[in-house]
Amino acid sequence: MALIATLLALRKDARILKLPPYLSAICIIVGVAWLLVLPLDEYSRNTYVSENALLPGQVHTYFTGSEHNIFRAYRHEVAGLADRSVEERTQRLSDIFRSSNLKVATQRYSYQAAGRNISNQNVYAVLQGPRADATEAIVLIGAWTNMDGQINHSGVALVLTLARYFKRWSLWSKDVIFLVSGDSTSGPQAWVDAYHDSHNPDTIESLSIKSGALQGAVAVDYPAGPWGHRYDKLHIVYDGVNGQLPNLDLFNTAVNIANGQMGISCTLQRMWKHGDSYQERLQTMLRGMISQGLGHASGPHSSFMPYHVDAITLQTVGDGWHDEMGLGRTVESLFRSLNNLLEHLHQSFFFYLLLHSKRFVSIGTYLPSAMLIAANFSITAIALWVQSGRSTSPIPNPASTSPPSTKANEKPETTMTAVKTPDGSTTLIPTPLLSITERALFLPLSFILFTHFLGLLPLYIFNNTPEPYLRLSFETTLALTTALPLLIARALSLFHRPTHQETTLIQCFSLLLLGMFLAALATLNFSLSFLIGILTTPLSFVRASRNRLVALPALGVLLALNPVVVIRAATVYWGKDVVEILVQAAEGWHVWGLWTQVVVWLVWWPSWFAGAVVVGSGLFA
Repeated sequence: MALIATLLALRKDARILKLPPYLSAICIIVGVAWLLVLPLDEYSRNTYVSENALLPGQVHTYFTGSEHNIFRAYRHEVAGLADRSVEERTQRLSDIFRSSNLKVATQRYSYQAAGRNISNQNVYAVLQGPRADATEAIVLIGAWTNMDGQINHSGVALVLTLARYFKRWSLWSKDVIFLVSGDSTSGPQAWVDAYHDSHNPDTIESLSIKSGALQGAVAVDYPAGPWGHRYDKLHIVYDGVNGQLPNLDLFNTAVNIANGQMGISCTLQRMWKHGDSYQERLQTMLRGMISQGLGHASGPHSSFMPYHVDAITLQTVGDGWHDEMGLGRTVESLFRSLNNLLEHLHQSFFFYLLLHSKRFVSIGTYLPSAMLIAANFSITAIALWVQSGRSTSPIPNPASTSPPSTKANEKPETTMTAVKTPDGSTTLIPTPLLSITERALFLPLSFILFTHFLGLLPLYIFNNTPEPYLRLSFETTLALTTALPLLIARALSLFHRPTHQETTLIQCFSLLLLGMFLAALATLNFSLSFLIGILTTPLSFVRASRNRLVALPALGVLLALNPVVVIRAATVYWGKDVVEILVQAAEGWHVWGLWTQVVVWLVWWPSWFAGAVVVGSGLFA
């Protein structure tokens, strides 16, 4: 009982409100430090295959010798189609598939994004497994153009060769679908949407031939020219749309086969040289986090993730001694492993951070990092809520016989204090510690709702503005969002000057929503939650202040962390054109169902805007 009484007494102590800033700072420091220790051996572990049925690298591959001549013939066929029309290319690819006695179909699709028309055709063929009952299928993809816009000469030729080669084997217990998509992003998206009947028939043609549930997909990116090119390593791309990842068993199986069975080195996240040191592990992890946080489609495989179809892209890189036959045997062995599956991949991890091709961190180890960052906002919001309901009253003159005055909406909390009277005697008088004030909620709640609805404007503008006007729209938004907090703060000071309590409540509600959003987002897209959490941490410490020496630096920090300014700085740092980024984002919105923009404009930007207005209001108080 004594402990409970002590705790109840502490909650009335004004000094308790001095702790939250330190607690928030500790959460941020520990969260960042937690992330930095993940590459150490003590906090990460070696990869392993959980699904025993996969048996990676346990079969003998026969894709050799005579198939090489067929591959080279197909590669010249593909090179000859480079300058042909889409219809001619589609017809010729269909004829090649039909010559292998496969069921063939085509699909037209068309998207509108950033004022551009994205239209093309997909060609696909279905190999009905001799031991299959058409209930399951695996997909081999060769996009006509890769993510860099290069014609995928050897990749498409390899798909055509493997289609002919796989047809001769009677061991398939699943159907195998061979897809040559028109490009690397919209083509696979249109095909997989139509496969699951979630497409718009007005712009995307329905599929005339289907098979069973898709169990996995592998894309081949081998843009060697018509005369071929030997490569050094396989770059395994695994990032999906909106940060979704394939089951780790699929990645591990590909690495096990390529590295262990075929002797081909594997790399990831464009880390061409990886010595497995702490710095290289950390760099790989951070690159993976940035890619996952952006949520963009990183290859033809990315579109399959939202449908819970595990998929990866095998991309050849470098100059070495490996040729197309080694890649063909890798794909053959990988498909043989997927052919062994009795059920959908489920035993391994769907949430992980890769540090190396053979080392990873699971969600249970890295998730506290983002949760601590999100928790710091919640701690500050709770402290601001408590603070908004309290106001310190002056200690009355002990010689006065009249009780301390209070406002009509304040309820004084008092304690008995021993004081000396003018005649030298000691008496106990009630001394107010804190006054509990009724909270004025209308302005703070209205402002927070207005701010979040205001974020819909840039969300709509950037997703629907034609490409020629995107640069002007971005520069205008950059100028407006920089000046708008000061304009709003000035307008409030003229028409309804917010009280200290109201500015406190605005920050309270804004940070409370930010903390809840980031905590929920961390379980879906850890990287996006962590990155936005780090960029918004100053919001936990800035306050409205009349002291310009305090307010101006705080406002300068916030203006530098304006989401539009951050986007601009990122494009300059990576040497990208901002229009190119905005076009890809608009394409992601209309084609892939990308919701990174929703997080930026409806979570990050409103919280930043509310904080900037609160700090700016102190300058006009």
